[in-house]
Amino acid sequence: MDDKNSLSSSDGELVSTGVRSLRELIEIVSGRSLKEQMPAEDFGLAEALPYPFLALVGQYEMKLALLLTLINPAIGGVLLIGPRGTGKTTAVRGLLDLLPPVERSACFYGCLSEDIEAGGMDAVCPDCAQKYARGEPLTRSDRVKLIELPLNAQLEDVVGGIDERAAIHERMRLKRGILAHADLNLLYVDEVNMLERSITDAILDAAASGRYTVRRASISATYRSRFALIGSMNPEEGDLRPQIMDRFGLRVVVEGLLDPAQRLEAYHRTRAYLTNPRQTIAAFSEVTQTALDEIAAAKSLLPKVILPDEVAQAGIRLVQSLKIDTLRAEVTLFEAARAFAAADGRTTVTLDDLQQIAPMALRLRRSDFMSKFIESLAREDEAIRSRFNQ
Repeated sequence: MDDKNSLSSSDGELVSTGVRSLRELIEIVSGRSLKEQMPAEDFGLAEALPYPFLALVGQYEMKLALLLTLINPAIGGVLLIGPRGTGKTTAVRGLLDLLPPVERSACFYGCLSEDIEAGGMDAVCPDCAQKYARGEPLTRSDRVKLIELPLNAQLEDVVGGIDERAAIHERMRLKRGILAHADLNLLYVDEVNMLERSITDAILDAAASGRYTVRRASISATYRSRFALIGSMNPEEGDLRPQIMDRFGLRVVVEGLLDPAQRLEAYHRTRAYLTNPRQTIAAFSEVTQTALDEIAAAKSLLPKVILPDEVAQAGIRLVQSLKIDTLRAEVTLFEAARAFAAADGRTTVTLDDLQQIAPMALRLRRSDFMSKFIESLAREDEAIRSRFNQ
């Protein structure tokens, strides 16, 4: 055996090292290849492999409502109403592969060009002011994320609170909550009718203004919270408060599949996914990419889509004929119709677009209680005027 390729063991015997140079020997004894030799430790982390959105069988209205929300967040979100096991949560989580890119602030303080346009250079931090002066972008492109509200979430988890790590070192610092992380993302709330009142109020306030303020002790912070809200509920478990229901733009009633052939196809696809999720996802990857491209094209076309006056007047007459008081009805109806036209590659909304969208946008908006209440007030006012005339 060649001495250059051997080392002496503790008992004096020569042991073959398999090295041919001093460099190889140093690499071995320095542990450079240890990471390659040692098996990776399993930390128990699960990879996100959602069921493909386009693999869902049937449920045209649910899929249409969710895709329109991706195209135009101004719709005001979606509420999915239906019994258990109808694919509501599966559909929402399947949107992960279809979420389009968005421009996010690249600054720790969240500075944006629109801040400078509204309030001047003093509205942003010094670093961003210098970047803006040099013509450098203040944002970066990033994918929209799906933020899920955990069922056991507490109010401090939702809005944020004291950073416990900083508190250990006797420093006061706030940490962001779920609502702040949902900025420019989708916020999904499962079983929205079961949330605590304080949490739902916080979500509604943030959704209405696009920002919220957290105050703890002597410090406070205001966070941006511009998100599209998606909720799901089972009516068997309780009703939804009217003020929460009014915040959702599109309302979809999700029923079980009625066609036996569709139910059988849904079973086959589910079994294939449970057996080999990667293969199932790969089988729908091509159509998923096509849908992603179509969503991006529709989003870029959306600013050019116009709503003719005659179509708008027809929509208003429809809302009034249904005795719907909230102005969010028109906002949802018209914005969803614009998204529908953009998805079809058109720049003009038609009456047919309104007809396609109207059920989702206007259902569950009419209040029988308010109608009776207003009628009783009208009768009371008439009685007062009659007595006055007498």
